[in-house]
Order: sequence, then structure tokens, then C-alpha cells
Amino acid sequence: MRQSSFHRKESIFNDSITKPPWIRTRAPSVIDFKTMEHLLKRNHLFSVCYEVSCPNIGECWSRGMATFLLMGPICTRRCRFCGISKGIPESLNKNEPEAIAGLVQELGLKHVVLTSVTRDDLHDGGASVFIRALKKIKSINRDCSVELLIPDFSGNTKPLMNLLDSCPDILSHNIETVRRLYPSIRPGFDYQLSLEILKTAKEYNEHTIVKSGIMVGLGENTDEVLKTIEDIRATGCDAITIGQYLRPSKSSAPVIRYYTPFEFSYFERFAKGLGFSWVASGPLVRSSYRSESLLRKRDEVN
Repeated sequence: MRQSSFHRKESIFNDSITKPPWIRTRAPSVIDFKTMEHLLKRNHLFSVCYEVSCPNIGECWSRGMATFLLMGPICTRRCRFCGISKGIPESLNKNEPEAIAGLVQELGLKHVVLTSVTRDDLHDGGASVFIRALKKIKSINRDCSVELLIPDFSGNTKPLMNLLDSCPDILSHNIETVRRLYPSIRPGFDYQLSLEILKTAKEYNEHTIVKSGIMVGLGENTDEVLKTIEDIRATGCDAITIGQYLRPSKSSAPVIRYYTPFEFSYFERFAKGLGFSWVASGPLVRSSYRSESLLRKRDEVN
């Protein structure tokens, strides 16, 4: 039986700089954690909350919310910030979309985030799996909103167009870090390509909510953070998340710096000043954290 991601994270985190007092996470209750763990295992499913040691796992799981990880827990790329295993992925679970839709219905979820490992071994990068899962969820859970947090599909625009045609409520693609750090922190990805994905998504359907996210603390400077926020907004992207990088394993890149809550507030004000309609910025903010509030804000405006 695998060790819980919450305890795994706490046991291996060992950076050379001291974690500040504002980095505090709440452990999931035993009942909530065990229930979710049992349901995932029973259905042969994966949650990104579990696999990447998300610091908000206690809060989100206690609310009966999870971000599902499609296409298994092994990624074909080797980002140094990510806690997901790297290597040769297993064959696809053909029943995964149906199993996710069933679990969404069983839990009575109103908002679901679907993300995935990067699968360069698949001809469409796994876009068809996203689409099947989205359609299955919507077919039996009409009131459930769905966000797709996608990889770059190696720059292939056809999978992206197909995804947009499936009408997700939110289309997300994370820039993750500043341009300068891509070769060392995000090898295999291209900063400009990721910006083009956001731009293409917004131009393809202006009514689609497009979202991105970045982490800080990997060795960038403040000017680079601000330039990255500007670059993301220039694509037409509607929403952005900004959070503190936390080292998920000893083999991952170390934390170079912890930003203060005041600095995150500054990033939020800066992003809003650029015209983002929704900004979440804070030490423990993650890409999928409370993403349903973005839809509530849209509905209030409309």
C-alpha cells in the first residue's frame, strides 16, 4: 500500500533554507483521506492532489473535491519542479473516462478539474482522453462544470482545436516558470509555445475562459515574474494563479526563495492592473485551487 502523499511530502521535504511560518498546511482528516483514497483505488484512478503532494490536499479533499489525473501517474517528460514519476507510461485505461464520470456522480461534485501527465507516446498527446472524460462527465452530471488543464501536445494544434470544440468551461495551460529557467527547470517544454497555446485558445473561441499559472521560488527574480505575468496577459488569457514553489521530493529542484504574503499581494495587484478578470496569488495557491470561484465570478458578471 502506497504511503499517503501528505505524509510522503512532509517526510522528504529537506531544503537548505528554512520554511517560513506562513507556509502551513492542514492535514486531511483520516476519514476524508481514507474515503477518497479508497474510491480512487477502487476505480483505478489517480488524483493530482495525491500524486504531486499538493499542500491543499487537506482542505480540498475534506470538501469532497479532487483534480483527476488522466492517463496514469507516469510522465514522459522530466520537469524538475514536479513530483510525478517520470519514465515509460503504462498502456491507457480504456475505462478511465467512464470511471471518472461515475465517481463524480457518486461524490456529487459540482466542479471538476481534469489534467494529465504529458504523454508524448500518444499520437494526439492524449487529447481524445480529455474529450471522452469531459463528455462522459457532462452526460451524467449536467450541472457539473469542467476545467481542462492541458499539456502542450508537442505544438500540434489539431488536438487543441478538438479540445476547444468539446466546450470545456475553463481551458487551462500553465506557463509554470519564467522564460530563462525553462531549459533547466522545464526541459522538453518551450516558453513561447506555451504562450501560443493560450493565445490560440482565446482567439479560437473568445467566450472560452482561458487560464494559466506560475510558481515562484525557483531562482527567478521579481522583474522576471512581472514580465511573465505580462506575457501571459498579452495572449488574451483571462485568469492566472501565482503560488510558491514547494519541493515535492529530494530529487526535485530546491526552493531558492520563499516569497512573502506581501509580495504575493503585490503580484495580485499587478496582474489585476493588467486586466486579468480573475487572479489567485498566495503562498499555497495552486493551479486548481478553488477554480470553481472563477465560474461564479463569470456568472455574477453575466
